[in-house]
Parts: sequence; C-alpha cells; structure tokens
Amino acid sequence: MRAWNNTCVFSFILVGLTGAGEMQQTLSVLFLLIYLISVLGNLGMIMIIHLDLQLHSPMYFFLTQLSFLDLCYSNVITPKTLGNLMTSTKNISFLGCFTQMFCFIMFSASECFLLSAMAYDRYIAVTKPLHYQVIMSPRLCQALLTGCYMIGFMDSSVIVLWMSRLQYCNSNIIHHFFCDTSPILILSCSDTYDIEIVIFLIAGSTLIVSLSIIGVSYVSILLTILKISSASGKQKAFSTCASHLLGVTIFYSTTIFTYLKPKKSYSLGKDQVASVFYTIVIPMLNPLIYSLRNKQVKNAFIRFMQKKESFGILK
Repeated sequence: MRAWNNTCVFSFILVGLTGAGEMQQTLSVLFLLIYLISVLGNLGMIMIIHLDLQLHSPMYFFLTQLSFLDLCYSNVITPKTLGNLMTSTKNISFLGCFTQMFCFIMFSASECFLLSAMAYDRYIAVTKPLHYQVIMSPRLCQALLTGCYMIGFMDSSVIVLWMSRLQYCNSNIIHHFFCDTSPILILSCSDTYDIEIVIFLIAGSTLIVSLSIIGVSYVSILLTILKISSASGKQKAFSTCASHLLGVTIFYSTTIFTYLKPKKSYSLGKDQVASVFYTIVIPMLNPLIYSLRNKQVKNAFIRFMQKKESFGILK
C-alpha cells in the first residue's frame, strides 16, 4: 500500500502488439495455437517422464522442471495477452502488473540457472559416466533445484520491490503486451538511474554466471568427446548434449538482446519481437526440441501409447 500511495497511477493500459483489428485477430489465433501446443507439450513431457520408470534419472528430473517453468511463465504472460487481443479491455491493475512482472522475472531467472544445472548434469554424464549416479544423487539434484528457485525469487524481489516504490505520474499507457521492466521504467517520473543499474547488474550477473557454468561444462564435454576414439562413441556423447545446447542457444540469444542494454536503447518494435519469442514461442519449442531429438523420450511416448491401446483393448 505504501508503494501505491507514492504514485498517481493505480492501473495501467497494455497497448499490446498492434492496434489493427485484422492483425489482432490473426495474432490471437496464432498465439492461442502456440499456447495450446505449449501447454499440451509441457504437460505431456511432465506426465511421460513421471509415468515411465526408465526416465527416472537426474537428466529427466531437470527436464521435468524445465517443462514446469516453461508452463508457469507461459501462463503468466500468454492468457493476459490473448485477452487483450480478443477484447477491447486492456487494463491491468497496479498490483496485477507488478505481480505479473515478479512471476515472470522469477521464473525466467530460475530457468537460467536450471539450464546451468542441466549443463552440469551433462558434464558429469559425459566426463564421469561410471560415477554419474553417485555424484548426481537425489539430494544434490534437489539442492541444485532449490538454489535455482531461490536465486530467481531474490532477483525478482529486489527488482519488483524497488520499481513498485517509484512514482508513476507521466502516463499509465504501457507500450508493450506485458508488464516488463523497460516499458514501465519509461513511465516513471522518478529518477530511475539507480534501478536501471540494479536491473543491469542483476540481469548481467545472472546471465554471466549461468552462461559461465554452461560454457565451462561444454568445453570440458568437448575435450572429453575429442578423446573418444570411436566415431559412434563421439556421436553418442554429443547426442546427449545436442538438445540442451540448442535450447540454451535459443533462450539466451533473445534474453541477452532484450535485457543487457540501458533503457535509452529500448526499441519498441525489436524488443516486442524478441519478447514474443522468449515469452510465448520458446515454451512451445522446448518440449519439441527435447522430445523430437531424444530417443528415450520418443520411446517412452511409444510405450505409453502402446499401454494405452492395450488397456483399451482389455477394457
């Protein structure tokens, strides 16, 4: 309430991606399709890994959590975006806006470090295969996962609490389709220099630390693969990392483009395109990347469908 008393704005208007009626209809159908694929894909991934005992390993434990995070931050952004595209009501309350921002930052920061934990898991699997199950114990996996969520929670808490205490009296129109930091800072009539530095440092340290862990892990993996004499052994070792490496590349490229720059560099068109990609499209792509390029997941899906058909015949 103290934050609300410091501002003249009690609600915001999300302008969205476009004001053209025909384009809004096209985008609403496209985003609805992407959203349904994302929800079904991530829920399906979680269900298959949970039901198939052969996938109860550290690698698929982290993959389940990745699907969970994608599902969470997709639900934070996409339903409100679809509502704005399909109706003329584009308002979002002050509390709702900052709640959306808090959840999105927490889930996306947690995903950064979850991808690092997955890289470490692949590093142990390739470089120390005989000790893999001992090193990647359930206790360590839970500790790594807890650390990912704690860092995400702290990052989002610092940013959102600081931003909520700024004064917003210039305008209440957000030129974006969700409550992100850059377009909201533009609306503030307070001095935003300090919070811009804080956001840059938090986003920068999150990306640098997580990418450093991923980079070191994959350099070690590459050196180990080069020492393998057989071509089939190299291919098998590389195939265990290919899906994760592709997912990391897609996720980090758009995130770095959006957040590692000052507010003055904010470009509405370019940032919106990048934001659509990592908030709406990537949650759909991840289950496709990790299922289509993973034989064990595909085999688990086949076994699941065969069991379902057998149950139907018996019934």
